[in-house]
Parts: sequence; structure tokens; C-alpha cells
Amino acid sequence: MSKLIKNELIKIFKKKTIYIALIVILLFLIFMNIMFKYSYGNYYNDYAYSEGYIEYLDDELAKLDPSKPSDTSTYIDLKSQRDMIGYMSKYDENAWQRQVIGTTMMSYIQERNTFMYGTEKNEEKVAQINEEISAIVEKLDKDDWKYFVNTELEQTEQKIKELEVQKNTTEDKQILQQLDKEIAINNINKEVLEYRINKEIKYGNDYLNNALSQYNSASQELLNYDMDNGEKEVSYKDKQNYNQLIENKEKYKYVLDNEVDVNKTNSLKGILEDFYNQFGLFIIVVIVMIAGTIVSEEFNKGTVKLLLVKPYSRTKILLAKFITTMLIVLFTIIVAILMQVLVGGIIFGFDSLSVPVVHYNFNTNSLQTMNIFAYVGLQTLAQLPMIILLATLAFALSTIFTNSALAITIALLGYMANMIINQLAIAYNLGFMKYFVTLNWDFSQYLFGGLPLMEGMTLISSIIICVIYFLIMIIPTFIIFKKKNIKNI
Repeated sequence: MSKLIKNELIKIFKKKTIYIALIVILLFLIFMNIMFKYSYGNYYNDYAYSEGYIEYLDDELAKLDPSKPSDTSTYIDLKSQRDMIGYMSKYDENAWQRQVIGTTMMSYIQERNTFMYGTEKNEEKVAQINEEISAIVEKLDKDDWKYFVNTELEQTEQKIKELEVQKNTTEDKQILQQLDKEIAINNINKEVLEYRINKEIKYGNDYLNNALSQYNSASQELLNYDMDNGEKEVSYKDKQNYNQLIENKEKYKYVLDNEVDVNKTNSLKGILEDFYNQFGLFIIVVIVMIAGTIVSEEFNKGTVKLLLVKPYSRTKILLAKFITTMLIVLFTIIVAILMQVLVGGIIFGFDSLSVPVVHYNFNTNSLQTMNIFAYVGLQTLAQLPMIILLATLAFALSTIFTNSALAITIALLGYMANMIINQLAIAYNLGFMKYFVTLNWDFSQYLFGGLPLMEGMTLISSIIICVIYFLIMIIPTFIIFKKKNIKNI
């Protein structure tokens, strides 16, 4: 058997096609890594207005007459935006001051322009607001970002006190429930502001600001979910969304506590973490090409006669070819991962490999961290059922129909249709589809105690279904090959 496998491997590695395919994968890896490096900028840049937009505002303002009642409201809105951009232009594109101007000063600017151009003009109010704006600008120029955080924190604490007073003076259950919700939301806002102060996180566009925003969002959505649903029965989709919110909240809390960007995608670690989503198709193509030709080529070239006259049974010969196909599966995956490590390391550097992969484990209800290579290994094990089944499909078709093009095409179509089939099954809640292979062959859905694609699916049931489909393909393949007539080949 080992001699047969060795001969099959020699034949495969003598073909130019496998090297061409690997070169294509390498070139695609280089292209994608370069795209990742230069296509992802800061997390946010909400206030970086383009020159074209500024020109648009100036042109529109020139057309309007604030003294005309029909133009007044539009003029105030556009003038407020233009004024805000004017204040922002004093600072660098990524300066924290731009964010504060957008969130804090806009209300002052809008109010000033209302008293300046509106129907109820008030010069005294305009002068008063200008003083307040000047005080804010002074803080901005002094780089005193903590002033704005502390101001917001004081306002939030005051709001909580006011809500607590209201709560103590009412007995209406609905009002009490709403007050509890508002207090909880403000406590989340307070926690986020305290994070900003304690961790010295300036306003801005970096990963820590993104983490603050995402943590706040996930916490409030979880709160809304808990308070709105209570003990009610919820849908399976809602349970999946709820789990996702828990994971988001805990992951971003980890980022804030440890000040490490575990979610960075444009890095070697980030690409490896999403390796199969980014490059899975190319791995499948190489594997299917080998599996779809390893038997049919012998028939097409007539070399099958030379193969079958050797002192081995047909079963051993076909088994050797199948084992060789599985070895090529492992070889292709390992080579593709190693190429990504090399290419990604050259383009991004290897520093990100020290950043852990972080996931929430629903089995232990705790955050779990692991080395990136351990995670890629885990993902590889989870993806293997799909890869093996697709390789087996190509191998079976290649053997039964001795047609390489048919074998490769159908296997690739199966891979590409996988996502569509799954989405339709989930969208229309087709319960019987949980017994179909495409919903079961990706075991990554079960990692860290995650909920599977459809309710009622389990890891054990998915393993059984994959084994059944494997046997359905492989058993007829061996039977047909044993009985195949090769006299006219």
C-alpha cells in the first residue's frame, strides 16, 4: 500500500498543474495582503469632510436668502454645518478635537445661527453663545480632552440622580420600568466615560475609541433585550443575536482592560484568523483539481491498464489513490498557511502574532484566549469535514464517470452553492434542511459552545450526517471501480 501511495504522490508532483495552482495561490495571497494593508484606514473618520462637500455648502448658501422665510430653516442648517467644518479645519484630520466639535459644539452653533438668522433674532443670546463657544475652543486648543469627559460624566451622574428621585416618587409600574431602563443606560454611559478617564483614552479614531463605542452599543442592546423580553420565549435567531452581543461586549471589554487590538484585520494575525473565509476557495480549487483527475486521467490516457496489471487488487489501487488525495488535502492546507505567514510577515511584520485570539466560550461562560497558530489549527479541524467531502465528491465523480471536467465542475459548484443553500434554509426556516450536508459540514459553528446554524442541530448529529454522506459517495465508488470494464479503454 505504501508503495502505491508513494507512486501516486510522485505522479502528482511531476505534474506542472499543481505548481501552477500553488503559484496562483501565492500571487493571490500577495495581492490580498497588499489590499488589506492599504485599504483599511482608521476605524472612523466621520468628520473628515471633502473639499467637494465644502464647495457644495458654499454654493448652496450663496443661493439662499436667510431673510426669506422659505429659505431661513435650510440656510441655518447649512450654515451650521459650514461653521462646524470651519472650526474643525483648525485641527489635523485625525485630531480628537474634530470629534468633540462634531458632538459637542454643533448644538451651540445651531442655536447661535438660529438667533442670528431666524425669525426671533437676539443679539444678546448670540453674544452669550459666542462666549460659550470661545470657552470650548480654548479647551480644545489647550488639548484638554479630559474637561469634556468630566463635563459629560457630571451630566450623566446628575441625570442618574434625577431619575432616582423620579423613581422614588412614582408607583406606576410601567413608568418605574422605563425609569429603571434609563438609569441602567446612563450607568453604562457612566462606565464608558470612566473607562475613558482611567485608561487615558482621548477622543479619536483609534481601536480604543472603537472598543468604547462597541462596548457601549453591545451593553445597551443586551440591556434592551433583557428588559424588553424578560421571561418571554424568544426565537432561535434572537438567541443567536443575543450570544453575538455577549461575545462583542466581552471581547471589547478585553480590549479596553488590556489595551490590545485583538480585532485588527489588516495584520498578519488578523488575516490568519479569517484565513478560510479569505482563501478557502483557492484551497478547494487545488484539492478538487487533484481529486477530480487522479482516477479519470488514468482512463483518459489509457494508463489504467498498466496500473491494473500490477499485483494489487483494484480496491487497494483505488484506496491508495484516495489516501493520496487526502494527503494532498493536508499538504495544500499546510503550504497555503505557511505561504500566508511568509507573505503576511513580509508585508505587515510578524509582531501581530503575539496578539491572542479572543473568543467568548459559552460552555464555560468566560472569555477564552489562545495563540493564533492554535486557533488556525482548530479552524482547520473544523473546516476539514467540508474539504474532505468536496474532495471525496470530486474523487467519486472522477472514478464513476471518468470525466475530469464533470468531477471538478460539480464539486466547485457544490462549494459555491453552499452559502446560498444555507441562507435559503435559514431564511425560510426549512427544518428538514438540517439533515442536508452543507449545513453540517462546517464544524466551526460549534466552536466555543456557539449555537449552530439551525435549531436542533448538534455536533454529534453533524458528524453522523457527514459520515453518512461520505459513505454514500465512497462505497458506490469502490463497487463501480471494481466492476468497471477496461477492455475497450
